[in-house]
Formats: sequence, structure tokens, C-alpha cells
Amino acid sequence: MVEKIRKSEEEWRRQLTPEQYRVARERETEKRFSHAEHNAKVTGVYHCVCCGTPLFNGEAKFGSGTGWPSFWTPVSEDAIDTRPDVRYEDDLTEVVCARCDTHLGHVFEDGPEPTGLRYCINGVCMTREDAK
Repeated sequence: MVEKIRKSEEEWRRQLTPEQYRVARERETEKRFSHAEHNAKVTGVYHCVCCGTPLFNGEAKFGSGTGWPSFWTPVSEDAIDTRPDVRYEDDLTEVVCARCDTHLGHVFEDGPEPTGLRYCINGVCMTREDAK
């Protein structure tokens, strides 16, 4: 079981930029192709912008052409949680940080092997630590 981080909305607002807050805490979506990481191929680790939890390895990143960073697997099964996102007409599966419930994006079943999954993640919700 992952230990949860709880903060007030005011604490999150002080910690995050307005865009990070809008996407990560209000469950919005950044504009397509707006984040430099959407197509970057790196070997580092992507962390949650809110709590620093490692989420995805750069080795699992692939160019999906969607305009958002895409990964075929998280760094570990307990790094993220998924839940139904009923805000839209489509049946979407939301991806959140398991530690602080930050909205990261959505997961789709049209990704590459070996998982067949595409974790479509808002770049503004992550920071990257380059491989050393």
C-alpha cells in the first residue's frame, strides 16, 4: 500500500504553476504538442510534479503522434492508479499518481507490444530526471 500525500488546495496552488495546477489538480488536459516532452526520447525517469514519485522510465516512452508523452508501461505497478473517467462521452480510463492522486492523463489499449497499452500523459504533470 502506497502512503498517500494529502495537501489542501491552497498548498497545491502555492507549490505548482497555474498550468500545472489546472491540469494536475483540476483534471484538465494540456494543449496537444504544447510540451517539449511530447516527442523527446530520453533514458531518464519521469516523476510526478506534485510529489516526486517515479512514474515512467524513458525507455518505455514512444512516439505516438498524439501530441502528448506516451509510455507503454509505468515504472512499477504501484506507481499509478487507474479509474473510470466519466466526464466524457467516451469510456476513458484516467491515470493518476498512486501517492497523491495527481491527474496524469489516460490509458488506451492501442499501444505497442509487449503491453499493448498507451499511457497518454500530460507533460506538465511530470518532471524528468536524466539518466546518469
